[in-house]
Amino acid sequence: MQENASRATTMLKSMANESRLMILCQLAEQEMTVGDLTKKVPLSQSALSQHLGILRREKLVKTRRESQYVWYSLASRDARALIGSLYEIFCQNCANQGEADQTA
Repeated sequence: MQENASRATTMLKSMANESRLMILCQLAEQEMTVGDLTKKVPLSQSALSQHLGILRREKLVKTRRESQYVWYSLASRDARALIGSLYEIFCQNCANQGEADQTA
């Protein structure tokens, strides 16, 4: 149990930054390059790369190289499940409200 608590604490600490959480939410939807992420997350490419480095070190994201591009994606089922839960709690109502505003 101690090991699981330690693992959970590490994961939650990494996600407890607004920028990193936004990056993880984008990666939950699809695999992306740094260029793709800079269009979705309001950070400079340098800052984005630093946050991605932290997420890689904590094994929350993984990379694959294709030609000159590095693609980022969520590294674990645990990260995907946790991001999914956070989305349901905090973002589902926002998405529903946006749809309601469009139909009104």
